[in-house]
Amino acid sequence: MIVCLRVDERLIHGQVAMTWAKTLKLNGLVVASDEAAANEVQQMTLKMAVPDGIKCIIRSVKGVCDILDDTRAANMRLMVLVPTVRDALFLAERYSNIEMVNIGNAGKMTAGEGKKILSKEVMLTEDEIQALKELVKRYPDTFFQATPARDKKAASDILKNI
Repeated sequence: MIVCLRVDERLIHGQVAMTWAKTLKLNGLVVASDEAAANEVQQMTLKMAVPDGIKCIIRSVKGVCDILDDTRAANMRLMVLVPTVRDALFLAERYSNIEMVNIGNAGKMTAGEGKKILSKEVMLTEDEIQALKELVKRYPDTFFQATPARDKKAASDILKNI
């Protein structure tokens, strides 16, 4: 079961590994990233951040569907991590049983002109904003929240102000 689909360009790091995993009682982290799937060093680095007792799988965005379609995944509490809103939209279009969609950290690590600041943690291009609008249509409760301890802000409200 996909407990949370999270957009976070950093993928697995302290906030995800410790606070989100504990709060959501996860037993698996699934990274859906074409770049990470093709980079063994990045895979080793990401897996080092995973707490004991939590499984970690790293695949391409399309390749992760094989994992999520497996019947064994239905019995697990999974967080799927993607680096971009566009990747989240791809998965949201395929799966209708995602409990929550969280925008955590996006657009700050990649260069580019014309990015709009949506929050302290999120800067998106116009194309990414359009993908976010589509994501919110599919999952209206999509929210921005860096950590479980911080305030949750509805993506639909943030989109109204840009």
